[in-house]
Amino acid sequence: MSAAQGWDAGWWRQARQVPSPNFGPRPAASVIDLVVVHSISLPPGEYGGPQIEQLFTNRLDWSAHPYFETIRGAEVSAHFLIRRDGEVVQFVSVQDRAWHAGRSSWRGRDNCNDYSVGIELEGLEDHAFEAAQYTALSRLVDALAGSLPIAAAVGHEHVAPGRKRDPGSRFDWNELGRRLGWPAARLGAGAC
Repeated sequence: MSAAQGWDAGWWRQARQVPSPNFGPRPAASVIDLVVVHSISLPPGEYGGPQIEQLFTNRLDWSAHPYFETIRGAEVSAHFLIRRDGEVVQFVSVQDRAWHAGRSSWRGRDNCNDYSVGIELEGLEDHAFEAAQYTALSRLVDALAGSLPIAAAVGHEHVAPGRKRDPGSRFDWNELGRRLGWPAARLGAGAC
């Protein structure tokens, strides 16, 4: 990924970097052509705290909240997190495989982590997302598509149906498409 396009070894210069240990190499000859959009808040429904970053860097105090006991020991990551105010945090180089999609499939290809970029939005499936998040997300997806052969952006719910619900019904795929200038066929359920 070219530094001239805002990237340094898969790290986006417009993001705050918080490196996660939870990543691995992509399989040889992987073509990174998918964005998977997620939503997360820790504890559920609470925003703005350090817990998401702590989870993705294996520093979460499992005893700090009863919910954390239900995810104790999880070693997960995403490439990016977009906070409610639009701040973009990057945990894993897009050249590497982040641990975000789990058991997943898109267009007949299993293991979406092998060929996708995972972007977490701070939020919940049944809560509306902020305009600043759509602005940051469209800027980030546009930067990714300028450097990688990104064919589509879909939700975790689309690559792991029945197992995951995020980003959920309150995520506005039409708004993302409008901002990117992408047709519905490249977004959400239309891309599946």
